[in-house]
Amino acid sequence: MIRSELVQKLCSDFPDLTQREVENVVASLFDSITDQLAKGGRVELRGFGAFSTRQRDARTGRNPRTGEAVEVDAKRVPYFKPGKEMRERLNLGEVTAE
Repeated sequence: MIRSELVQKLCSDFPDLTQREVENVVASLFDSITDQLAKGGRVELRGFGAFSTRQRDARTGRNPRTGEAVEVDAKRVPYFKPGKEMRERLNLGEVTAE
């Protein structure tokens, strides 16, 4: 699902809201999550999961086109850990092998 599909789904679920209002809500939610992560914080949505950042150390990478060694700087990357309810819903149809 892409952002526009999410907006359309929410518009159909909440017909009393205009598409513009739904777009603003979605944009506000994503902006709030991004701002909190940029500050080094964590965002937890109960039953869904938690967004946080992880530190990646500097390393030597390879240019896939030329094979040349390239230095990759240290950086923070976003990380998502699904919540217990989400994991359970995703695995409802699976049968465990015994």
